[in-house]
Amino acid sequence: KGELLVIGGHEDKHHERLILRYLARRVGSGTLVVSAVASEEPEELWEEYEGVFRALNVRHVRRLSIESRADAESPKSLRVLKDATAVFLTGGDQLRITSMIGDTPVFSRLVEIFASGGMIAGTSAGASVMSETMLIGGGSNGSHRIGPDLQLAPGLGLAHDMVIDQHFAERGRIGRLLGVVAQNPRILGVGLDENTAIALNPSRGFRVLGEGAVYVVDGATVTNTNIAEEERDRAMSIYNVTVHLLTQGDRFTIATRTPSSAPAESIEKELGAAS
Repeated sequence: KGELLVIGGHEDKHHERLILRYLARRVGSGTLVVSAVASEEPEELWEEYEGVFRALNVRHVRRLSIESRADAESPKSLRVLKDATAVFLTGGDQLRITSMIGDTPVFSRLVEIFASGGMIAGTSAGASVMSETMLIGGGSNGSHRIGPDLQLAPGLGLAHDMVIDQHFAERGRIGRLLGVVAQNPRILGVGLDENTAIALNPSRGFRVLGEGAVYVVDGATVTNTNIAEEERDRAMSIYNVTVHLLTQGDRFTIATRTPSSAPAESIEKELGAAS
């Protein structure tokens, strides 16, 4: 029933703040919990985001401070999440998120919030952890090369049958996302530019918010790839892969793997953020 807000990093916090405005509207009169568990500077991030969300008229903003797995198992942390309607995970290191909260009462509570219709949002590392399998490193800004360079790990599993990458065009990550899809074409690859997000209902699809693009790599039509046959460090080949490029207002239906268009201005009007 819930919704995921998956943000490609470096979202606007000072001007129109369209993506964070969307989250604030979704929270409404409810309670937003912010966790900087992924960061090594959680205090600084908490103060920044608290100021932004209060400026966007979110009346109930709480901090979930987790510095160890013991924190993620404590009654205090569960009290913070007790009546939360949305949770926001900041950027940092996605392995800090999964290793700290995976299979803990805090994680179970996140799933409950999501399943009951709440929103789980994340930016940068907080975006990558949404999927069942997450990218944690490897790849370069060139063509993908066969070998152990690509690093994957289990994610939180809120978004099924896809792998999410962030800071996408800015860090030249199309090669590594193609590499993931080549390993298993069943998986949808989703790459998000900075200051760009998808509002995702995992059973239906998503729409795009923000100033950049969302790349969708669909391997359903792949006819051949050399990823399992060639020597390591050779450039990867893949035939007949489908790549969609979506921008603000566009939608993507997961069941049929088809995009559809809508005016970008419709999002700005909806959020009262037209320039």
